[in-house]
Amino acid sequence: MLNRGAIIVRPKQPFLDWAAQLDVTGHLPNPNDEQTVYLIPEYDDDIEAVRILSEGYDVIFEAELEGWHTRQSDWPKNRTFAMFREWFDIEFHSVVEDLCEYAIEDDEGEA
Repeated sequence: MLNRGAIIVRPKQPFLDWAAQLDVTGHLPNPNDEQTVYLIPEYDDDIEAVRILSEGYDVIFEAELEGWHTRQSDWPKNRTFAMFREWFDIEFHSVVEDLCEYAIEDDEGEA
């Protein structure tokens, strides 16, 4: 078991509305599609998990915006934690089990 928790966020209507105004193809993010899993420090309860998220939500918010539209000038301004909670459904997972027998590596190949 890893000493990490995990967060999965799924876009809600405000995110979908923002995405729709930028896309002329009619293709929108699907909240039921596979989503990115973000690892966070381990936590003991939901209150601590929300505190951890409130300190780092901006990184996730930007990653989700970037995943849909790379032009930062089109991103919403003044992104707050309250806005993040309005734009995304949030799932916390306190148990992260590593079933692989090899080192975890990031995109740069560092362990």
